[in-house]
Order: sequence, then structure tokens, then C-alpha cells
Amino acid sequence: MDIQLGRGKTVRRAYGIDEIALVPGDRTVDPAVTDTRWTIGGIEREIPILASAMDGVVDVKMAVRLSQLGAIGVINLEGIQTRYEDPEPILDRIASVGPTEFVPLMQELYAVPVQEDLIRKRIAEVKSQGGIAAVSATPAGAAKFGSVVAEAGADLFFIQATVVSTDHIAPEGIEPLDLAAFCQSMPIPVILGNCVTYDVTMKLLKAGAAGILVGIGPGAACTSRGVLGVGIPQATAVSDCAAARDDYERETGRYVPIIADGGLITGGDICKCIACGADAVMIGSPFARAAEAPGRGFHWGMATPSPVLPRGTRIKVGTTGTLEQILRGPAQLDDGTHNFLGALKTSMGTLGAQTLKEMQQVSVVIAPSLLTEGKVYQKAQQLGMGK
Repeated sequence: MDIQLGRGKTVRRAYGIDEIALVPGDRTVDPAVTDTRWTIGGIEREIPILASAMDGVVDVKMAVRLSQLGAIGVINLEGIQTRYEDPEPILDRIASVGPTEFVPLMQELYAVPVQEDLIRKRIAEVKSQGGIAAVSATPAGAAKFGSVVAEAGADLFFIQATVVSTDHIAPEGIEPLDLAAFCQSMPIPVILGNCVTYDVTMKLLKAGAAGILVGIGPGAACTSRGVLGVGIPQATAVSDCAAARDDYERETGRYVPIIADGGLITGGDICKCIACGADAVMIGSPFARAAEAPGRGFHWGMATPSPVLPRGTRIKVGTTGTLEQILRGPAQLDDGTHNFLGALKTSMGTLGAQTLKEMQQVSVVIAPSLLTEGKVYQKAQQLGMGK
């Protein structure tokens, strides 16, 4: 429903994940027989969760372990892992500085050029250990390193920017990356993002994307919404982009997964995103809390090192358990941040959804009080949902 913001502007209401709730249907399903499998670029995974391409979240070790556990970890090809032969001392420095020294340090550390040999090395290290080699770059990075990634034998290539589109106006003398031509030329599946609207999703699908990343600014360490004022809350964004996916499938017969990227902390968040139409989710800060994560208990945004306009910060997330406990359990915390797979399967069973496609069809209601109703003691004592 359109709302008149003022005489010169009509708007519509958009909803975030915290404002909705999922409604049980007329049947239930034993969680043991729910099926959470999904496919991206011809690769089938048991768990519809990807770890964000952030330097505090995924390195070679994390990518391999995530693959072993049934998920996917994406390595940032323009980060610490490809700028330094030995990233460990660099990560130690990032974790050790104070808040006021952090951004200048990041700008200094990320000014070191990306090395093509290290791109090849990181991909080879993941594959030699049996992991899925999923990597990410900006459009500019993709134009520069795409052939290196292909030659190195990566399995999936993510092109990510705060906002990506097929229609980009560049300064005179600079040729923008032709996403359609790039997707067609690459011998591996290319996933494009980020976007939040039906129209842009449809254009990216027609450009040949093997997956679409949805989300602008909701990430725990991202400040784009404050710096730029740009974004659409995830529940509405995912629903709009999923509608484009479904219309595109009806037109072409090709199904392309939608991945909700950012702003998801608990198992309930993941369940609600899939109910809004996502095929999978990409999360960062929950995995940054794993004992195996490279961030030493810290998490920072991909645009934090920008030399002119940082759009991310470093947050302290601590360490709460192993990657296996966070992803598959058993949970040792009561706030929904452990055992994401168990949460998804239990939610599906409660809602009567046996597959992810059925989960996408469950009823959703607007429920701003969902996380606060009756939780006065948890909030007062900072327990469970009150943390």
C-alpha cells in the first residue's frame, strides 16, 4: 500500500526480519525427515548457509571446515589473504589496536597490492584439502583477476559490491565491467550482488547470474545505511527479489537461487529469511564467533578499509564455541546463535514444511512484538532473547 510521505513523495512500507513472524500450518513434520538441501552453480549442499567473504570470518582453514560440515565459505580475494603471504601477524595487528586507530590501520594494511600468485595459492590450498573454493571480488577486482580465478580452478565466483547493477555509468575513459559478458565468458558459475529490488534482480538474472545476493547495509559490521542512507529492510528485499526469481523461472525454465546476505544473527532470522523466499543465507558475525575464525573474536566490514569513505567498522563478537557447534550443534547457548541447522529443521517441522520450497510458502505475519512479548524477565536479566 502506498503512503504519502509528503506532497511530493509517495512511499511504501518495508519490513525487517525482526518485524515478522512465521505461522504454523495445519500439519507438522518430524525434523528428522525435513530436507534442507539446496544447489548453487551445480553444487549441492546440505546446509543453506554461506559464510561471508570477510577477512575476520573466512580463511582457507574456515573454508575447508565449512565445506566438511555441509556449508560453503567464501574467501575475499581483495583482502588480507591475498595481500600477505602470511596473514597471521596482520590479523594480530587488526585485533590489537584501539577503536580510534583501527580505520587508519586498515587503510594502511589494505593499501598493499593484491598478489595474483596468492589468489592461485589460496584457491589451491582449499581444493587440495577437499574444500569448495568459493571466492569473491568487487566488479573492478573481477575485471582484473577473473582470468586468474578461472585458471586457478575456483568452484564459484561471487561479484559483490554495496550495490551492483547491469547499468553503470562510469567516468569518461573508464570501461565498466559488462556483467553479462563476464558471466558468459567465465567457465565457472558467477554469483552477483548485492541488490534489493525486483527490477535489478531480474536484470542480473538475465545477465546470466548463477545466484543473486540480496541485502544492502544490514550486516552487523556494515555502516552503509548510516553513511549513505541506502537500503531496504531484509524481509521486504528478499520477498521482492524472490518474486523476480520466480517470474524469471516461469519465463525461462531456469531456477536461480536467491541468497539473503547480512543482518542475520539467530536461527530464527535464518528461518524467516527462507520463509520470505530465500534459498539460502550468507552470514558473517555469527561465524566470526567461532573458535576457528581468523578474526580473533573481532568482525569488520568489507568496505572498512576504503581510503576515502569507510562504510564498515570493527565489532567485538567474542568467541562462543566451535564452528561445528554454531552450525550443527550441539548448542551451548540459549539465544539462537548455536546449531543453525537444528533450528532450521525444527522450525520447518513446526511449520509443516518438509523441504525448503515448502518453507518458502509458509504464512508470514507482521509482528513487531514477536521478540519482546512476554520477555520482560529475559530482557531485565539479559538472558536468552534479552541479551
